[in-house]
Amino acid sequence: MSPPPHNPRLEELAARRWRVAAVLTTATLVSYFGFILLVAFNKPLMGWQLTPGLSLGILLGALVIFISWALTGIYVRWANNHYDKALDELRR
Repeated sequence: MSPPPHNPRLEELAARRWRVAAVLTTATLVSYFGFILLVAFNKPLMGWQLTPGLSLGILLGALVIFISWALTGIYVRWANNHYDKALDELRR
């Protein structure tokens, strides 16, 4: 079986998908590890009470979860609106 023909448009599309995924993955990792490092090295800041029953650590933990959801949603929306359409055009 011979390899598929060389298609520069497909390679560009794959490179674009990789760049988008890399940026969003990096943003997710920065938010997660930033939170973990704050927990590890600045416990007094994370324990600071914003209101009774709500510390800065709890708020930032919820924010990390929200950021992960949001970045996943951004990727899904980008893939549905750009990547899938471009891939369909290349298949035709």
